[in-house]
Amino acid sequence: MSRYSFGLEPLSCHTWNRDKTQIAVSPNNNVVNIYEKRGREWSKIHELNEHSGRITGIDWAPVSNRIVTCASDRNAYVWTLKDGSWKPTLVLVRINRAATCVRWSPMENKFALGSSARLISVCYFEKDNDWWLSKHIKKNIRSTVLSLDWHPNNILLAAGSADLHCRIFSTYIKDIEDKPGPSSWGSKMPFGEMMLEKKDCGGWVHSVSFSPSGDQLAWVAHNSSISVADATRNKETSQLTLNTLPLLSILYVGPTHIVAAGHDCCPYQFSYKGAGALEFVKKLDIPKQSTKSGVSAMQHFRNLDKKATDDDSSNELGTLHQNSITQLCALKGTSTVDKYSSVGLDGAMVIWDVKP
Repeated sequence: MSRYSFGLEPLSCHTWNRDKTQIAVSPNNNVVNIYEKRGREWSKIHELNEHSGRITGIDWAPVSNRIVTCASDRNAYVWTLKDGSWKPTLVLVRINRAATCVRWSPMENKFALGSSARLISVCYFEKDNDWWLSKHIKKNIRSTVLSLDWHPNNILLAAGSADLHCRIFSTYIKDIEDKPGPSSWGSKMPFGEMMLEKKDCGGWVHSVSFSPSGDQLAWVAHNSSISVADATRNKETSQLTLNTLPLLSILYVGPTHIVAAGHDCCPYQFSYKGAGALEFVKKLDIPKQSTKSGVSAMQHFRNLDKKATDDDSSNELGTLHQNSITQLCALKGTSTVDKYSSVGLDGAMVIWDVKP
């Protein structure tokens, strides 16, 4: 594992390019900064500043090399690299409240955007008019959509929302894709069809993640719980309620392995091996003494000013992140996830190795 700092500002979201040599992050404002790895350091090479509100979501398409961003200004942009600079194209998302999250589909022919307008915008490119259009999914959504994740089949979309529900919808758009075959979640999939609805999840559903096979869906809620719905077991749900602070992000890193992180400032590992066996595996981090050398000069002088001592022990948490983790992101290898990254309110990014 390795830790990098991008300044003192909180990092709200991040995403990687295809070969993992560049990272796009938002320091909790209306700007996206793109950094490139040069040796052991990250150097800022681009700044995307078209939005007027706080950036709430970023996703980088690995094959087409396009970036999609959304923000509290109710807008979304698709960015394309031309002649060494990123050019934005406005998307007609047609929402009257803040956008909250955005994700490219696996085939990159469309993306989904969640918002506080109690709907999901599924956006696709119309070649005839040379613009990005959107179709809305509104069925039964009663509050802000907080999280999204795509099924590997490019059709099904999972959504977690502030109405304490987790749902799976069909996003089949006949104008741009072939009719899908049956899946483990159902066979009839017209646009907007709800394939799963899990009610009363115990709190806001902060994050959702499909398994690599697409047969399981995991999510975390604000009551410090983690749940897995299994399509191969008649959509039965297994749940663990933890004695930790709420988790904010969840990620499948293997067929049976899950990591989740949030206000406890460190990732936790879980396993789900079917038959309702959702289990806590371990806490992922390093001992406190290993992180002490990473205390910034600014913090050192703050301690001198406040306490007339340079003892950092009472201020430093025993974790790599010194504040809440806001997002986990996979660094995919050739077939499976071999590494993943986390960003947090401490302005740091940590790259973790997957250790089953």
